[in-house]
Amino acid sequence: MSRPRVVIVGAGFAGYRAARTLARVTRGRALITLLNPTDYFLYLPLLPQVAAGILEPRRITVSLPGTLRGVRLLLGEAHHVDLDGCTVHYTDPEGGTGTVGYERLVLAVGSVNKLLPIPGVAQHAHGFRALPEALYLRDHVTRQVELAATADDPGIRAARCTFVVVGAGYTGTEVAAQMQLLTDSLARRHPAGAGRPRWILLDTAPRVLPELDERLSRTAGRVLRARGVDVRTGTSVKEAGRDGVLLTDGEFVESRTLVWCVGVRPDPLVEAVGQPLERGRLIVDPYLRMPGSADVFACGDAAAVPDLEHPGGFTPMTAQHAWRQGRVAGENVAASLGLGRRRRAYRHRDLGFAVDLGGVRAAANPFGIPLSGLPAGAVTRGYHLAALPGNRVRVAADWLLDAVLPRQAVQLGLVRSWAVPLDTASPEHPLPQHPEGVS
Repeated sequence: MSRPRVVIVGAGFAGYRAARTLARVTRGRALITLLNPTDYFLYLPLLPQVAAGILEPRRITVSLPGTLRGVRLLLGEAHHVDLDGCTVHYTDPEGGTGTVGYERLVLAVGSVNKLLPIPGVAQHAHGFRALPEALYLRDHVTRQVELAATADDPGIRAARCTFVVVGAGYTGTEVAAQMQLLTDSLARRHPAGAGRPRWILLDTAPRVLPELDERLSRTAGRVLRARGVDVRTGTSVKEAGRDGVLLTDGEFVESRTLVWCVGVRPDPLVEAVGQPLERGRLIVDPYLRMPGSADVFACGDAAAVPDLEHPGGFTPMTAQHAWRQGRVAGENVAASLGLGRRRRAYRHRDLGFAVDLGGVRAAANPFGIPLSGLPAGAVTRGYHLAALPGNRVRVAADWLLDAVLPRQAVQLGLVRSWAVPLDTASPEHPLPQHPEGVS
């Protein structure tokens, strides 16, 4: 008897966990295909540490073929889902096209940068959702400090050493915290020229990390300000240009660097499926199944999952939810094929949050217990080591080396600005489209 075909689209937190769970439960009794643009799972929470030179890029990538036994990897990016024909159409990394059929489909395509209709942002800002973007930012920031050190004009020096981050959520806060430490280290190598770098963190919210309780938010804001980060709440960008940004309060800030961390939106494939949406996410039932399509499941940032702990709402778009939803999706797909136990609804318990503020500083509330300083730093790094599905020893070794040795801050030149345009950046595979943007 032929094995049922299961196709999982996307290998982010939800897709990777769904594939791993399904392979474990079915034990070879299903043909599992994972469609993804790259051959790795990217552990996004540690991406700021790659940009800051703490971790090598491969440390936060986990090989799909190497860790998902019993799962067939199909390299490609889905561009159309035919629900009637039970097929997924995709484009491979070299531009070829193909289709893959399924008896069960799991949509876990994740999210992309959220764009706002602000003049100049798409052309002059860069997001922070993938390895190429982190590598580009590290090179770009290093280059700006080095160019500032040799500039004769004080105004140009100041502009090159001014870095603007928009969005004070998890990503923006960690980027500002980690990169501020890096640029201070770079500037000390050029004591006569560069001057102290200036980081500006903007957000329309009244405080940094508005997702956290006020106590942790105050801790993060205090750490950033003590280091010299200019935290401006209730403020954002009105217009962006090559030479700087105009803020909503009317001030023009001369800068060559604009990092866009305002949030994410579901991958465009979700809307193309043509099913009911909730703020851009596919509506699913508590079992992660799409209503009216018994063979289609969705999880992670692609899905609006009912929050059974808070009736009437939906679970937020976080890695923690995506990881746990992936497991439930895998178990429920197996149950629907008669290859596993009975299905179960997705319920969650809030385990808390952790934000790495660089060095030994962090803000965390594991199981609702607010922590700061060294204890929070230890909890944060311990959490990441436990959550990583691979490379734990290598990550720990990089942390140890960073603690005792100076960072090797040099430009590698691996990613050019046109390869990471904000308007097409995706969480897994930003594709070059045009040669525009900050260089």
